Amino acid sequence: MRAIGNVIVSALLLLASLAPALAQDNEDIAVIHSGDQSFTFTVEIADSPEETSRGLMFREELAPDAGMLFDFINERPASFWMQNTLIPLDMLFIKADGEIVRIHENAIPMDTTPIPSGEPVRFVLEIPGGRSAELGLEAGARLEHPRVEAEIQATE
Repeated sequence: MRAIGNVIVSALLLLASLAPALAQDNEDIAVIHSGDQSFTFTVEIADSPEETSRGLMFREELAPDAGMLFDFINERPASFWMQNTLIPLDMLFIKADGEIVRIHENAIPMDTTPIPSGEPVRFVLEIPGGRSAELGLEAGARLEHPRVEAEIQATE
């Protein structure tokens, strides 16, 4: 009987130690809400200088429901280009509160022409080229992501 008690106590301690990890928000999921529809993407986060400068360069494919979320931590004007990027991308420029303020569709692979945000943004979500039009996404749609939620809570 004592052995069973020890097993139960051990299991409870293990669960307690895992609770913080289980409670963490899932940063690899981003949801775009547009009208009464929602679209889920599996995203990689780029928030260091190295990650943001490399982005999706040299990738030969990107799944229709995949993307990269760039987080500049603070809102600022942003500009992207497609140097060394082998696939067309849509770029969604997003305010800290999750509002998509601009969409640049089908950025041309290998093109070094700057693609500006048009206004200060905190996030840029890159998804496969043409996907925004396919889903009917427009400026005014909203990004749901743990980093947006954290920003909103921090400003309340």
